[in-house]
Parts: sequence; structure tokens; C-alpha cells
Amino acid sequence: MSPTRMATEHRWIYIGSIVLLVAFVIIGLLTYSQQKATNEAHAKAQQLSDALVAKGFRAINVQNTARALGTDGGAVCNDPNSALRQGLWRVQMANGAGGPGMRPIIADGRVLEAGAEVIKVYCPEKLADYQEQINALKTGELVR
Repeated sequence: MSPTRMATEHRWIYIGSIVLLVAFVIIGLLTYSQQKATNEAHAKAQQLSDALVAKGFRAINVQNTARALGTDGGAVCNDPNSALRQGLWRVQMANGAGGPGMRPIIADGRVLEAGAEVIKVYCPEKLADYQEQINALKTGELVR
């Protein structure tokens, strides 16, 4: 057998090796960027948990928070001061009855402080507007 004939017979091995190498490089790059985002999400979730504990709240599950809020705050930071979000705050600060029995209540201000901590960690540029909105609500010290 001549060397050129052997090289042509084994060309598929060389091509297959190159394709596998390129595939492994692409998979490695994608995994690296996902792991970096996961580490950043866990760091922010831990920062949020520490801030909430410092304010007197219970520690949150960092794993679940990292998955829910990611690195950018997800839906919380999408538009925290929109009319829809404000409506949802007001509905959630009600007596829990449905229909004509639903009445607004004076909510505990600490609940809104927890929301402010989330915004402070994930989207601090929107904190001033959020603080302005929650300061307009009537709150009290109700939860011990």
C-alpha cells in the first residue's frame, strides 16, 4: 500500500475527529457561560438572603431564588412600577375575601421592605421609583 492510498482510506477518521473536536469545543464554551451565569445568580441570591436576614426576615432558599430570579431579577425587575404591578400590590393587601367582601387593609410595611430589598439587589436603578410608590401606600406595624 502506498502512503497516499492509506491516507485516503482513513480520511473519514480525520474528518470525524475534527468534527468531534469542534463539537466538544462548542459544548465546553456553552457550559462555561451557563456556569458563569449560575454562579452570578447564586451570588445575587445569597446577597438578597443576607440583606433580608439583616432586616429581620427569615433566610430564603438560595437555590430556588437563584433559579427564579436569575441574574437580572426576572419578572420582578421587568417593570416594578407599572399600573398592573401596583394593582397586584393592592389586591394582595386585602382581607382575602373574594367578590363583594373584599376590603383593603393596612398592610405591614415590612412586607414592602422585602420587595425593596429584592429590587435593591437585582435592579437598583429602579429602587427610587419603587420606594416612591410604596411610600404612597398606607402601612403600619402589624406583624410581630
